[in-house]
Amino acid sequence: TMKGRMLFIFNPRSGKGQIRNKLMDIIDVFVKGGYEVVVHPTQGAKDAEKMAKTMAEEVDLIVCSGGDGTLDEVVTGLMEIGANVPLGYIPAGSTNDFASSLEIPRDMVKAAQDIVEGHLFSVDVGSFNEDNFIYVAAFGMFTDVSQKINPDFKNTIGKVSYYIKGIEEALNMRQFKIKVTSDEMNYDGDMYLMLVFNGKSAGNINLAYKAEIDDGYLDVIIVKGMPIPKTLPLLINILKGEHLEGYNENEILFFKTKKVTIECEDKLGTDIDGEKGPDFPLTIECIKDGIQLLGYE
Repeated sequence: TMKGRMLFIFNPRSGKGQIRNKLMDIIDVFVKGGYEVVVHPTQGAKDAEKMAKTMAEEVDLIVCSGGDGTLDEVVTGLMEIGANVPLGYIPAGSTNDFASSLEIPRDMVKAAQDIVEGHLFSVDVGSFNEDNFIYVAAFGMFTDVSQKINPDFKNTIGKVSYYIKGIEEALNMRQFKIKVTSDEMNYDGDMYLMLVFNGKSAGNINLAYKAEIDDGYLDVIIVKGMPIPKTLPLLINILKGEHLEGYNENEILFFKTKKVTIECEDKLGTDIDGEKGPDFPLTIECIKDGIQLLGYE
């Protein structure tokens, strides 16, 4: 039986072009699953977003394959026009934090089968100043590390953990004055690092409580300004994915919120899903069940 039309957008350059060997098999899975497939290799930045917007009304399903960046573009496009077409995701990038958090298979053909055989489920989307993110927004002393770092290093270690490298090099760690406003928590003071997560496995960080990708809340961590020797082990533990029991409120603030505003007068970069983000002030909110995914939750 025909299930309808699918738009399959893929980034041919993602993850060193690893989709090339699998492309025929993936399309075959979709066709056997009953879809008529429109295939679109992305032609450059923002192309995935443009295609998703153009085709959303004409297809029954959009599947995208690439890294977190390609996924971000498609989600941003769909959110912008308020489309409610379901989305399938086949991870192919060097860092796929979002896929790990949803336990989407790394095997691309298996991921395609899961899309065909799976069911619809909802996930939250983070939004900030008119744009969207899937996974994590980071601010602080080494957020620009992720944008400058050698790509091979990035490929092997994964997005959040390569901040460790940033820390280990940050002997002259800078504190930033920040003002954070939300219903649950306000903080006006110094910090080294702030992370806002939408998702349960924040780059394999085991938060001390369970973060969920569909609970309507963002999870926020603020590492306060304090003497460095105390901070370093703490930060490294966070980023190595160790549990955060035993922290105290003078060192780390943890809270869940639906909406948070962040102001910073220092020249502090923002990093959204591993890419350079906009300037402050930032308002970040959680759009509950913003996207319908096909697969297994």
